[in-house]
Amino acid sequence: MFERITSDPGILGGKPIIKGTRISVQFLLELAASGASVADISEAYPELAKADIEEAFRFAAFSMSSVRQFVLAG
Repeated sequence: MFERITSDPGILGGKPIIKGTRISVQFLLELAASGASVADISEAYPELAKADIEEAFRFAAFSMSSVRQFVLAG
C-alpha cells in the first residue's frame, strides 16, 4: 500500500521514514504545518521525489484514520 515508506527500529527509533533516507514522515508533516509547500520541501530536500512527499502525507492521513476518536474537554 505504501511503497515509499518504511520503518526500521535502527533508524530514528522506528519512526516511519522515506525509504533510503533518514527523513521521517513526522518531519515532513512539521514542515508542511509550518507553511512549506511540496515544492518548497522538494527544493530543500532534492533527494526526495514529489511522490515521496505526497505518499508521506497519505500515510499520515491513513495512520490517523485508525486512531480512535477522542473528545477534547473544554
